[in-house]
Amino acid sequence: MTDELLTRRDGGIVTLVLNRPHKLNAMTKPLWRALGEAFRSLHEDDTVRCIVLRGAGSKAFSPGNDIAEFETERSNIEQARAYGTVMHETLAAMRDCRHPSVALIEGICVGGGLEIAGSCDLRICGESSRFGAPINRLGLVMAYPEIDALLRLAGRATTLEILLEGRIFGAAEAKEKGLVTRVVSDDRVEEEAYAAATRIADGAPLVARWHKRFLDRLEQGTPLTAAELEEGYACFGTEDFRIGYRAFLAKEKPAFEGR
Repeated sequence: MTDELLTRRDGGIVTLVLNRPHKLNAMTKPLWRALGEAFRSLHEDDTVRCIVLRGAGSKAFSPGNDIAEFETERSNIEQARAYGTVMHETLAAMRDCRHPSVALIEGICVGGGLEIAGSCDLRICGESSRFGAPINRLGLVMAYPEIDALLRLAGRATTLEILLEGRIFGAAEAKEKGLVTRVVSDDRVEEEAYAAATRIADGAPLVARWHKRFLDRLEQGTPLTAAELEEGYACFGTEDFRIGYRAFLAKEKPAFEGR
């Protein structure tokens, strides 16, 4: 694990911090690798309830890849393929993680930073946050695995607008385009992101994981099997269901166990 990625834990909420504030948290190959490893490890941890991803400092979530690396790490097709493999494995690990994730976005969130935030389940940003993907000015494409999150969030027409124009835009427009879940005042981003994470963590973890899987399956657009339809009733056989409805009747806060 690199010191470019910090990990903190408070109960069931795990915070991952992109820790390169001197470069506005621009991504490096080691940082991409560490982020993927962290999500794969957390995926296997049954005690995790929610993952919060943020950048160090308040100036940026991430502006994308560190251009200074291009000369040594992405100067030709072979190097770019090796670098892209790490990136794409990380984006897949984020997308496929069974635990809910929240992107806490302060400041700049463009290029690869937007791809990372888009791979989280919720995105909460401040009013002064800035978004976009000006990679056409670098002569770069957003490859298939990288474009996936934008397409799912914003649709084809808006994704093309973002990529073809390469324009940087504000938080209100990002919300209008479907790229962010919630926009709050800059001084409330951290508070609201962790409030959302706490609400998620207080819910039944098995239910959160089922809902993520159900939505992923529905996006495939193919008919559901009888076994898949049957899975919609599995929650009634869990201890968490018994805990939940009994707590509701008793007007108490449920203490879910994840089983």
